[in-house]
Amino acid sequence: MLNGVMIQYFEWNLADDGKHWERLKNDAAHLKEIGVSAVWIPPAYKGTFSGDVGYSAYDLWDLGEFNQKGTVRTKYGTKEELIDAINELHKYGINVYLDAVLNHKGGADETERFLAIEVDPENRNEEISEPKEIEGWTKFTFPGRNKKYSEFEWNHALFSGVDYDNLTGKTAIYKIAGENKGWAENVDSELGNYDYLMNADVDYSHPEVRNEIINWGKWVVNELNLDGFRMDAVKHISEDFIKEFLIEVRKVYGEKFYSVGEYWKGDLDTLKTYLENIGYETDLFDVGLHFNFHEASVEKENYDLTTILDNSIMLMDPIKAVTFVDNHDSQKGSALESEIESWFIPHAYAIILLSEKGYPCLFYGDYYGVGDNKSPHGWVIDKLLYVRRNNAYGEQINYFDDPNIIAFYRKGRENEINTGCVAILSNNEDGEKAIEIGKDRIGQVWEEVTGSGFEDVAIDEEGNAAFRVEGQKIAVWVPKKQ
Repeated sequence: MLNGVMIQYFEWNLADDGKHWERLKNDAAHLKEIGVSAVWIPPAYKGTFSGDVGYSAYDLWDLGEFNQKGTVRTKYGTKEELIDAINELHKYGINVYLDAVLNHKGGADETERFLAIEVDPENRNEEISEPKEIEGWTKFTFPGRNKKYSEFEWNHALFSGVDYDNLTGKTAIYKIAGENKGWAENVDSELGNYDYLMNADVDYSHPEVRNEIINWGKWVVNELNLDGFRMDAVKHISEDFIKEFLIEVRKVYGEKFYSVGEYWKGDLDTLKTYLENIGYETDLFDVGLHFNFHEASVEKENYDLTTILDNSIMLMDPIKAVTFVDNHDSQKGSALESEIESWFIPHAYAIILLSEKGYPCLFYGDYYGVGDNKSPHGWVIDKLLYVRRNNAYGEQINYFDDPNIIAFYRKGRENEINTGCVAILSNNEDGEKAIEIGKDRIGQVWEEVTGSGFEDVAIDEEGNAAFRVEGQKIAVWVPKKQ
């Protein structure tokens, strides 16, 4: 879809009511109407309990079908309801991307005793104990599924680390000891080595583990008729495995099968190297741009808006950039909390939705709301989505010449005089920006569409116009339909 938009269709505080797939199905027509072209759904397999958001993945092969962990359904509903929702989305031409949590497993069925070495949590390469016997939750037998779809079972030899010793009750980071055991080398270097994140850390040095997960990938795409994956926590997983996984899945489902990876880091050099190392097999979320939005929202008038795109994948490699404002990880109370202040959310969405570059991703919490609280921003996001569908085409000209008021102009489609738009963002006082629209539009009348109440503006005889914005607000101007 031209000017496509992804939506992350969940947030951390959704009710544990098993109704989410039903809500998604019922929302399909509306999503199509507002211009959504793809839905990123949450981890759709069995977690550690019915309310698990899905990131403590227990059984990847249980999509809400088996009575495990005290529930048949997941937090979001049953497998049958999920398939119905995906079919409905496909009816409206909307793609579906599943959140793939492949770094770790949670909620093991049994404990095992094995040798492990405690490491410094701030430098996982530094061992702070001799090998000692611990008891960890590492045995996964999935009795409720009874070997349907896969007979594979997990034990401690297939993991690289755990964070709890049942014998002593001590929480720490334990590297599992044994022949050819150790942290993966081709992961992020933060904390010395960031292979270990949480739960029982999957060891992808084992061919049988790689085969099991690749087989699952091929199976789940077929089972749910998926169009892509959102790859969770890729900075903690062997680069070579992520590359192999996506290549193998695409051998079956074609080169157009989509992937976007979550590499939670703003350092552009690291992200560039990662993309190179995995052969550009996945897009990446533009975390650096998100951090810019967060900083701008906190610093208000002290932030230099001319730097808002600096250090972003959008500028470095726009084809690989999935731009976003917030997500489940950044929202309040999350481990990676960096939620955008409310006043700046329209600014951030204006940038990702109206810019020429990047693949924008809406966040459910920003559009619909968090928990029981309705979002105050849904209406303005709707306005921006309308402009994206109808006006935000053509070359982009940036007017980033003032630290407190910036603007950009999209020239519109060739020979379509009613397309094009101007977005102006202020983080301080009221102001205006003179924009060169073009002599082919002399006399054309433009209107502001986000409810500012400004009078319409006519393009003057030089092809220019001054467009206004209120203090700490956005203004979006488009040609007025005659």
